[in-house]
Amino acid sequence: MTRISKALAVVTCLLAGTAMAQVGYNDTLADPNLAEAEALAALPNMTEALAETVVDNRPYLSAQALDDVLAESLDRDQRNELYGALFRQVNLNDASDEEMLLIPGMNWRMAHEFKEYRPYRSLEQFRREIGKYVDDDELARFERYVFVPLNLNTASEDDLATIPGMTPRMVHEFEEYRPYTNMEQFRREIGKYVDVDEVARLESYVTID
Repeated sequence: MTRISKALAVVTCLLAGTAMAQVGYNDTLADPNLAEAEALAALPNMTEALAETVVDNRPYLSAQALDDVLAESLDRDQRNELYGALFRQVNLNDASDEEMLLIPGMNWRMAHEFKEYRPYRSLEQFRREIGKYVDDDELARFERYVFVPLNLNTASEDDLATIPGMTPRMVHEFEEYRPYTNMEQFRREIGKYVDVDEVARLESYVTID
C-alpha cells in the first residue's frame, strides 16, 4: 500500500467512526450541569456567588434555561462573553431562534439556516449542510454548541458515550433496557441508578423515534 493510500485509509476510518456522531465535541466549553462551583467562578464575568447560583439551579435542560438564570446577574454582553467558555448545548431539532442566537457569533440568517435542514439525523448532516455557508473553522466552532438527539434504541455505545457526564456503566444501563417504547420506561429504568434531576438531564439528550 502506498503512503497516499495509507493516509486515505486512515481518513476513511476516522470518518466512518464519526459519521453518525450526534453530540458536538466541546472539551473547551464548561458544562453548566457538571462543572464544580470553583471552576465556574473562574470563568469570564462570574463570581463565587453567581457560580453557586448556577449550581443551585441545576439541571439546565436547555441553553435558554441557563440564560434565564444568568440574566438576573449579567447583561447581554457579559453573557455573550461567558458563552465562549460555558454553554449548555442546543438541540438542533427543537431549539427556537432565540435559543440559537445564544450561540456566540450567531445571527438571524444563520439561525434560519440551522433550522432549514431539520430534522437532523447526525452531526455529519449538520456539517454537510451548514458547511455550505461557513468555512471549516467556523463549522467546527458551531459544532461545539449543538447536538442531535440520540435514538435510545439504535444509538451506538460510542454515541451514547458522547453525552456529557456519561460513564461506561451508564452506557451499559441505557442499552440494557432496549427496546424502549416510551420515555416513561426510560425514566423508570434509569431512575434506578441516578436521581430525578440526572434522569431529566440525560433525557434531554435522547429521543425515541
